[in-house]
Amino acid sequence: MNFHLRKRSSDGRLIIDFFAEKLGLPYLDAPLDTIGTSFKHGANFAVGGSKISPVVLVGSMIPLHLGAQVSEFLQFKSRTIALSHHHPSNTTNNPRFESNYPEPEVFSKALYTIDIGHNDISYIFYNSSVPTVVNDLSNSVQRLLESGAKNFWIHNTGPHGCLPGSINGCKMFFKEKCELDENGCVKRNNKQAVEFNKLLKEAVYKLRAKYPHAAITYVDVHSSKNYLVFNAKKLGFTDPFSFCCGTPKIYCGTRNETDNKLLGTACSDPSKYIVWDGVHYTQAGNRFVANLIMNGSFSDPPLPLSEACHKA
Repeated sequence: MNFHLRKRSSDGRLIIDFFAEKLGLPYLDAPLDTIGTSFKHGANFAVGGSKISPVVLVGSMIPLHLGAQVSEFLQFKSRTIALSHHHPSNTTNNPRFESNYPEPEVFSKALYTIDIGHNDISYIFYNSSVPTVVNDLSNSVQRLLESGAKNFWIHNTGPHGCLPGSINGCKMFFKEKCELDENGCVKRNNKQAVEFNKLLKEAVYKLRAKYPHAAITYVDVHSSKNYLVFNAKKLGFTDPFSFCCGTPKIYCGTRNETDNKLLGTACSDPSKYIVWDGVHYTQAGNRFVANLIMNGSFSDPPLPLSEACHKA
């Protein structure tokens, strides 16, 4: 079943969408969308292509970094509280508030999910160190904690060097100097991902010590994706180093400038592929990872998603 959702690099649902389904909630809208949106059950501040680090390469077009996304959330929270104050004793007198916005007290009870760092691994070679990136992430989480947030579900980063886009890019740009490991993945990218995850876990432990009232769950997405990649064919997928849409030299969705002919076409059955466009997972890949991590078996502490916001 393909949802053909817009504004995302996939053939359908993302991990966060499967979270919403598991919890019996509607899919999350983005506050930057203004038509037909409701934030009664949450909001999605993620931006495609964004990074943790605010450092931008000359000539690149990196969207809102994590710190800016946190600022967007804090502004959204302030606006929501201000709107509720129009009828402080009875928000039901304000139909717009009642149907589209959460009650102010929900912000301290909500679950804050954070999944970012993949693009930092791509750019780290050029402009930042892993410790600096993890420190930036920790600072963003602290801003949320200081604002009253208590419940967190924080993903580490996956085996970036095993993405088809990383492998093809390494071979294309570094040629014979491209170093692959025994599994055929890019050594440098995977080494950086492992370092990132080690430091992130240490940062989570420090945050727990500093904010003992909070419930901060560290989720090992890296191990869940490793399991999927290295058991792909046994699990019913095709070659994990292939992808559905586009080619190593033509990005998914690319059109010919002269006649607008679609060049970056998709495969006939995305459900057989883990990766959609060389970098992002397909709906099938996202579903598999979501199902693995939602039960808590890849979490520290080992709490299922449904209990992650009830332990603070």
